[in-house]
Amino acid sequence: MRFDVRPPQFWQRNSHAPWLIWALMLALSAVFVAVLEAAYLPAALLLGPMIAAIVMAAQGRVVRIPSHAFFFSQGVVGCMIASNIPSSVMGELLKDWPLFLLGVFSAILLAGLLGWLLTRWRVLPGTTAIWGLSPGAATAMTLLAEAYGADMRLVAFMQYLRVVCVAIVASVIARIWASTDSVIPDIIWFPPMDWLSFAQTLAVAGGGAVLGRCLRIPAGSLLLPLAIGIVLSQCGLLTIALPMWFLAICYAFVGWSIGLRFTREVLVHAFRALPRVLASIVTLIASCGCFALILIVFAGVDPLTAYLATSPGGADSVAIIAASSNVDMPFVMAM
Repeated sequence: MRFDVRPPQFWQRNSHAPWLIWALMLALSAVFVAVLEAAYLPAALLLGPMIAAIVMAAQGRVVRIPSHAFFFSQGVVGCMIASNIPSSVMGELLKDWPLFLLGVFSAILLAGLLGWLLTRWRVLPGTTAIWGLSPGAATAMTLLAEAYGADMRLVAFMQYLRVVCVAIVASVIARIWASTDSVIPDIIWFPPMDWLSFAQTLAVAGGGAVLGRCLRIPAGSLLLPLAIGIVLSQCGLLTIALPMWFLAICYAFVGWSIGLRFTREVLVHAFRALPRVLASIVTLIASCGCFALILIVFAGVDPLTAYLATSPGGADSVAIIAASSNVDMPFVMAM
């Protein structure tokens, strides 16, 4: 089954003015973000707008998202990912590189196999299942999937379902194993600003996004700012500054751009595929848990560190859980 993956180009015919649709979508986004944040679910600032846009699209109330805002937001996401790679990770990687290579490639191969099986069984069209199960940054995988011809909507459905499942299971395991509660830090919306660093970050995000588009690199609007941000920040030439209020705006544009592409047909197909998608996610989590057992037995890694390090994605939520537990934090984040 194939779906039309083209983004909506015009305001749809309905009885509501575009400004009213925007107002409804903004209000719904704020409500969903508040609910997800109250439930301590990860990626709430992106998931909330995406769910709101899905609700609006299902009702036929769609507005056009400016393409330049979407691509610039991808560049900001790339810089955000680059800022979350601390310099200490490199030392940890060099110290235990065989373990990291084995762990990472085991997860990738397993996810690829499960995705291939879902594709072969025609649960999802094309390469959607492979991208949907790929462990890693959910936003990055979703944006990359579109660049390589997969259905972004179904990939987003699978990716964020996996993120939520991993976060829930990791939280439960941490509480049982370590008898500790993860502490969710308060969001600082308006931190003290280094305006020069902020301007430099915007230049990397915007310039990298434009260059990626001009060079026609698949998902270049995300990958080029990510690569430039990593190199400049690791060399000490750039301090990536992205205040939460600005990230929230960019997350919203990405979430809306994805959510507005959903149709009732896609939602029905996603609902029908849900049991098998959930089964594949549970299999992926359990298999990564088996690799954690190998680390415990043969590498002497403590159980909670091993489990959190091998969790297939959800790095932000796993980092919060690890920070509140007695684990080897550099090892977890390096993996």
